[in-house]
Amino acid sequence: MAELTRAMQIGKQSLYDTFGDKWRLYLEALTRDVAADGAAHRAALSTGPRALDGLEIFLARVRATAAQPNLGLAATLAFGRAQPEVAAILGSAERALQAALAARVREAQAEGDVAAELDPREAAAFLSAGIAGIRAAGRAGASAVQLQALAELTLRALR
Repeated sequence: MAELTRAMQIGKQSLYDTFGDKWRLYLEALTRDVAADGAAHRAALSTGPRALDGLEIFLARVRATAAQPNLGLAATLAFGRAQPEVAAILGSAERALQAALAARVREAQAEGDVAAELDPREAAAFLSAGIAGIRAAGRAGASAVQLQALAELTLRALR
């Protein structure tokens, strides 16, 4: 809290007047962080001339940011679904990402770049698990080469 109030150049009371308490501040920060991350994910997914290009660019973004702290992943690991407010924030973000991933997988299937027999929703869940793993590996100190290998294996599983 001291770092935050110093960086914002406000007193603790001003912070509490705005957010109520530390928990409300945390929820606000989590909401903002997962929204920004989700928007960046969806933007990456929508790039490239082919759907597979978008999936590759999406995974490249995950790799590039894997070593950085990620509040959404930290909240998932810390709380799971035990805190209803956190679960609602994370669940909403996850549903939006899953929908975007499944749509891109369907497009890649139509283009012949992803195995037709895969269920797009299951593939999206697999990709989500893959990005969590890549981020956890990045935070644990995995090298760029290791992160690249994880991303490549993740994509290879879709073919």
